[in-house]
Amino acid sequence: MKVTVFGSGYVGLVAGACFAESGNDVICADIDPAKIDLLNKGGVPIFEPGLTDLIKRNKAQGRISFTTDLKKATLHGQFCFIAVGTPPDEDGSADLKYVLSVAKTIASYMEDHKIIIDKSTVPVGTADKVRAQVQTVLNERGAKLTFDIVSNPEFLKEGAALDDFMKPDRVVVGVDNKAAGDLMTELYHPFMRRQENMIIMDIKSAEMTKYAANSMLATKISFMNEIANLCDKVGASIDHVRRGIGSDQRIGHHFLFAGAGYGGSCFPKDVQALIKTGNQFGESMEILKAVEAVNYRQKAHLLKMVEGRFGKDLAGKKFALWGLSFKPQTDDMREAPSLVVLEGLLKAGAQVRAYDPEAIEETKRILASYPQFANHADQVSFAENDYDALPSADALILVTEWNEFRRPDFERIKSSLKVPLIFDGRNLYDPERMVARGFEYYSIGRPQKDRA
Repeated sequence: MKVTVFGSGYVGLVAGACFAESGNDVICADIDPAKIDLLNKGGVPIFEPGLTDLIKRNKAQGRISFTTDLKKATLHGQFCFIAVGTPPDEDGSADLKYVLSVAKTIASYMEDHKIIIDKSTVPVGTADKVRAQVQTVLNERGAKLTFDIVSNPEFLKEGAALDDFMKPDRVVVGVDNKAAGDLMTELYHPFMRRQENMIIMDIKSAEMTKYAANSMLATKISFMNEIANLCDKVGASIDHVRRGIGSDQRIGHHFLFAGAGYGGSCFPKDVQALIKTGNQFGESMEILKAVEAVNYRQKAHLLKMVEGRFGKDLAGKKFALWGLSFKPQTDDMREAPSLVVLEGLLKAGAQVRAYDPEAIEETKRILASYPQFANHADQVSFAENDYDALPSADALILVTEWNEFRRPDFERIKSSLKVPLIFDGRNLYDPERMVARGFEYYSIGRPQKDRA
């Protein structure tokens, strides 16, 4: 099958590479010449485990190519996926200008029937806007061509996107006619281990499913963070509580881990967008407003732990910071809790030496471009590895749970720091063992009575 993917960012590249891997003829199109040039030279503009090798293999086999020629891309694909960004507008709603721009492009160049698929995360009603945009341009051209509009939201986890795409627990497809649904089923057939994983529904329900899923996951995270903070106050253990409630099949074990809050490209903006949609239809999404408020506070919780130990004036203090990306296995810094921690430490006068396996360059770009960091460049440095961040630091602050941080050399950490003090924003280590090793150890929602 011939597939065109408009947008060569995270979703577009993963989708394009995986469709090519299943034998399809794929073109990925983008208006950014630098990005396409990088891809044509063998580079990949994002970090996702396995993606570079997958693209390289399918490019060598002639199953995937990259272009800025939007006419060529449009004419190529029977399936035209729209996989461009939908950043939050100033009022929290999803900005659809890039989605509608692609719709206009497709309508301008199409010469036969197209299946136009919204792969971007878009609010309910977007398919109607895309349909209207395409039909308007076709009318202006005087072209009597047919097309289908399909909603096919993505549910990829950064760091595990290839497995999520090729071994999905579900594929949601919103259509308004059976023929389009049958073609989408055929396209996704190589990835379907069980037929029931393919869920065909109406378009608006598919659009809502994406926002509802991410908002439910964000709700579980914020709920557990609130319970963890209460555990701190009453002397309970969030680890025990998590196991206790997770054994209830109606709740389950997933997404019940307390920490420094969620970030990334999906949860923050999708929660905001669903709140905005509710406002537009006269529904005040009170639970989601609370989810957002809790997460905003939780990102500063780790900083408050540091201030509780050292005071709010951190001038002259030096901290090692492990983990910058919003989650492991990605270089994505969007809404990362580390930025809140970093900003607070710098404004309080501290020096920070940070390490992350993938996100250092993106962090440098943010520090150079975000105004809140403008006057603090000389307070931040970056280490080449995790242990190089430690010497002479007053404490280690752990923000992102990369695997290499899970089993470190604690004696090396202890001998490198000024004092053996760790603030663990992801509850990676066992409190009793840390005290036994001679550390002063702070985590989230777990008993902190006995310090070294």
